[in-house]
Amino acid sequence: QVQLVESGGALVQAGGSLRLSCAASTNIFSIYVMGWYRQAPGKQRELVATITSGGSTNYADSVKGRFSISRDNAKKMVYLQMNSLKREDTAVYYCNAHRAFTDPNFGSWGQGTQVTVSS
Repeated sequence: QVQLVESGGALVQAGGSLRLSCAASTNIFSIYVMGWYRQAPGKQRELVATITSGGSTNYADSVKGRFSISRDNAKKMVYLQMNSLKREDTAVYYCNAHRAFTDPNFGSWGQGTQVTVSS
């Protein structure tokens, strides 16, 4: 298992920006697929974005063009740049690490960081 610690969540006004960070404690960070997921009150956890070891990215339709995921393998960090935030982006955001071709649900999860977007 990989230890993951998220940071950067905050209260922000609609239209604003935030950058979430996730620090991983593993010596083989570069092999993991890293992802950001979120869970809003009363809703199931959903995919936000993922990035493979090679840098290929995937985004939920709801965040395409507004959010950007990136990783720094040397620092064992993954980031989520969130721009043009909307109220519906309010959720707890979780960092995930899993091996390629495996179910993310059985990977490692951080404790979550709260993002609240006000109008």
